[in-house]
Amino acid sequence: MTKLLLFDVDLTLIQTGGCGRRAMSLAFEEILGNGHTAMKNVSFAGNTDGGIFREALSQVEGEWNQQKQDEFKNSYLKHLVKEIIKPDKSQEIKPGILKLLPKLQERDDITLALLTGNWEQGARTKLQHFDLWHFFEFGAYADDAWVRNELPPIAAKRFSQIKGKPIQPKNVYVIGDTPKDVECTRPYGAKSVAVATGYFSVDQLKKTEPDYMFENFAEPEMFIEILD
Repeated sequence: MTKLLLFDVDLTLIQTGGCGRRAMSLAFEEILGNGHTAMKNVSFAGNTDGGIFREALSQVEGEWNQQKQDEFKNSYLKHLVKEIIKPDKSQEIKPGILKLLPKLQERDDITLALLTGNWEQGARTKLQHFDLWHFFEFGAYADDAWVRNELPPIAAKRFSQIKGKPIQPKNVYVIGDTPKDVECTRPYGAKSVAVATGYFSVDQLKKTEPDYMFENFAEPEMFIEILD
C-alpha cells in the first residue's frame, strides 16, 4: 500500500539561520514600511507565509488585500535569494535527514512530498540551497491555502492527480516540528509525526498527542519502522 509522506521544511528538514524572517522584514519595509516592527511579534512556528503577512499587517493596523500580499510575496522571494547565501554557521540540515530521505526515496511504496507554510518558490529556494529539493515529487504550499489545516487534503488530491489513483487519509503522514503540524492532520484524518528539531521540546509536542514522536531522525531506521 502506497504511503504519502508530507514533510515540513523549516526546522524539520533544515535550519536556515533566520533568513526567512530577515527577508520578510525587508520585504515588508519595502512595500509598506515598519518592517521590523511589523514582524517583531509575529509567530512563525507552523504558520504559513500568507498567515505571517496577515499577522504582520495586523501589527501596523493594515488592511489585507491580494495586491498588497502579491507585492510582499514578490519582494520577499527576491530578498530570500540574497539572504540565504549569506555566510551563517547556524544553517544546517537536521540530524539524519541526509540518510533518511534517500532510504525513503528508493522505496516503491513511498511517495515523498512537502506540506509547508512556505510559498512554493520560497520552499524551492531554501531546499535547493541545501540540495534537498530533488527528493520531493510535489507539495502543498502557502500558495494553495493560508490556513495550514487546509493543506493535507490538497496534497492528497495532488497525489491522486499525479499518480492516477486515490490515497486514503490513513496512509498519509505529516512530519513536522510544531503543534500546528500535528493539528493540521486531524480534520483530514492523516497520521502525525512530530519531531523535536525546532523550538518545541519532546514534552511540549507530546501534549499535542501526535501518532508518532521523535527527538530527531539521527537513527533513520526508527522512523522507517513506523511505515512497515
